Amino acid sequence: MIVQTEGIVLKTFDLRETSRIAVFFTKDHGRVSGVLKGIRKDPRKFGSSVDRFSVNDIVYYQYRNSDLHLIGQCDMRNYFFPIRQDLRKSMAAQYVLELIYLIMPPEEKNEDIYALMLDFLGELQTTEDVNRLIHAFQIKTLLYSGFRPHLDACLRCRKEVTGPARFSLKDGGLICSRCPMDDTTVHLIAPATVASILFIERNPWSSCLRLQISGAVREELKYVINHFLVFHLGKKVKTAQYLS
Repeated sequence: MIVQTEGIVLKTFDLRETSRIAVFFTKDHGRVSGVLKGIRKDPRKFGSSVDRFSVNDIVYYQYRNSDLHLIGQCDMRNYFFPIRQDLRKSMAAQYVLELIYLIMPPEEKNEDIYALMLDFLGELQTTEDVNRLIHAFQIKTLLYSGFRPHLDACLRCRKEVTGPARFSLKDGGLICSRCPMDDTTVHLIAPATVASILFIERNPWSSCLRLQISGAVREELKYVINHFLVFHLGKKVKTAQYLS
């Protein structure tokens, strides 16, 4: 079957002497891997060099019994050149690509995630607050992928949590101070941090970028969200170490 869609390049691998495998997160079919035959021998064969986090219009032949398809056409739509001129922004983009590669299963459509990636890359070109952008992206990704932490009430007693609480990485949510527990994956979390996560979950992307976050809340967001991701993915997002 011939498939036409657009996709963001997540990663690439050289294949033999002349070809390359590219992994895209596509608008219509989720994470798709395909072979671009002969692209290393003749780069002009395709209208794109399939650089990471570029957006491309692609046409591919979808094999029924394989996760690796044949890319017949690949044309550049957006290169995000301003990001590539800034090392920190480039690493932030690489982090997003790695996170999506790890968290999203192959060939599972998710238009919300795709639109979120485009919003992130578009804003990353001009933002002066990369950390806020990353926090918003992480929280929205957990929401849209079905991995969101449970913050609406205590996981034990199901009552609303109004004061200081504990966040359980294992159970993926809040435990109020009234409920006993022996979970060793628990971290204290401030009400302001919980409120920030809920605000980002419940509001449009543009509103999230205007949210004022204190230094203390930023540090706690970074700690809790990163550890939550590592716990549930079962591995570290390698590029996270390059982000302050």
